[in-house]
Amino acid sequence: MDYLPSPLAGMASSAEGAKVLNAYKEALATAASVSAYAMLARGIARELVPEELRAAVRWGASFVRSRLGTREKERHTIIIRRTVDKNHCAPFDDGSSLFEAARTYLATKINPRAVPRLRISRSPLIEPDGTCSWRTLLSMEDGGSTTDVFEGVEFCWMYMDAGGGGDNGNRGQGGSESLELSFDAEHADMALEKYVPFIMSAAEELRRQDRALKIFLNDGGAWQGINHHHPATFDALAMDSELKQSVLDDLDRFLQRKEYYQRIGKAWKRGYLLYGPPGTGKSSLVAAMANYLRFNLYDLDLSGVFSNSHLQRLLIDMPNKSILVIEDIDCCFDTMSREGRNEDTYDDYHTGAYQHERKITLSGLLNFIDGLWSTTGEERIIVFTTNYKDRLDPALLRPGRMDMHVYMGYCGWEAFKTLARNYHLVDDHPLFPEIQELLAVVEVTPAEVSEMLLRSEDVDAALGVLMEFLQGRRHAPDEAKHNHDEAR
Repeated sequence: MDYLPSPLAGMASSAEGAKVLNAYKEALATAASVSAYAMLARGIARELVPEELRAAVRWGASFVRSRLGTREKERHTIIIRRTVDKNHCAPFDDGSSLFEAARTYLATKINPRAVPRLRISRSPLIEPDGTCSWRTLLSMEDGGSTTDVFEGVEFCWMYMDAGGGGDNGNRGQGGSESLELSFDAEHADMALEKYVPFIMSAAEELRRQDRALKIFLNDGGAWQGINHHHPATFDALAMDSELKQSVLDDLDRFLQRKEYYQRIGKAWKRGYLLYGPPGTGKSSLVAAMANYLRFNLYDLDLSGVFSNSHLQRLLIDMPNKSILVIEDIDCCFDTMSREGRNEDTYDDYHTGAYQHERKITLSGLLNFIDGLWSTTGEERIIVFTTNYKDRLDPALLRPGRMDMHVYMGYCGWEAFKTLARNYHLVDDHPLFPEIQELLAVVEVTPAEVSEMLLRSEDVDAALGVLMEFLQGRRHAPDEAKHNHDEAR
């Protein structure tokens, strides 16, 4: 049976529809009123509110949206390019120094286990004397990246090779490679003012440690160098521990004071006078300083220098980051006068035919150490050694010429313990207390103690020999002193 709606149901449905229609009409009227009011308000605002105030309101709204939103931080990128010619040892582009410094630094930060593709590459190393050598570095492949954290800020590095062929690609024809340094924009000042200078100094320290050291001798009018393999280190040096530390601290302070020397208007150099009896380790200290600083040694023999101008040419030819050594300075000038005097003539080194008068003077040496010629180089160490400090001209001893005086004395307890550790790998022994008592009253040099410890590889036998030597020296000090002076 079909369902037919009743008249009452139809009336109810019509009433509800009318109500809905009225509600829509009211909503539209309200919206129109709101829009009208909004348009009116905007018009009034344009007329009454200054543009500066409206701009401030817009900026404030934008600031709130940026703080409350999830927009990614802005990133900045620094591109460090390097262009090399494979036929030349040194890079020829302006950015090569920073590029090489960054690559040297990053080689210590790359984790081979974390980076899937790596490259072993060669990098030029220019020595202070102008010679060139190549070293092997671990570096990233094209497109490789790594991160570094500096003072809590993360820096991202990426390597790009425009040649695309690595060492066998277009770089041999002058291709280009670059390193890209990326960081959050808010850290731009730190990147430029702190991080990049830190990389330069860290790379310089790494290169300094990698240098192959040489020792140069003056031969005629030029320096002749050979490799220097002296094993002396401060750890193995037999001298008072406090004095040793003071020398180390002074060297460290000197290395870090380039800007300070420039600001006060002084040449960046430091002078050391090592004095004391023969056999107390003066030459070993010089070698330890060279190994610690990684500076080449220039051993100046003044007997082969025939004039002040010859001396000046030799000293000017010394590169930066070097140590000038003049041993037994008291014997180089056998008078305390600063005026030179003519000595026996000798054949010219180059021709063997000409005769020259030796006219080198102490004044000529002092002029280079602390005069106008002292500014011809920087980051230099000057070391004088002598057995007799009292024989030196006072002009050599004043600050600015010899800044630090280091007394290398007889073997004390601390020096002996270092020698015992070096020669026999022991830090204690039943004979140590008695040896300590003898060293307090007997004057022996570290060289003499070393000779006794070398007599046997057995520690008991070697210390026994040393004990006999010390006891004999204690019972016959006058005879021992006489023999020691004859040996000297």
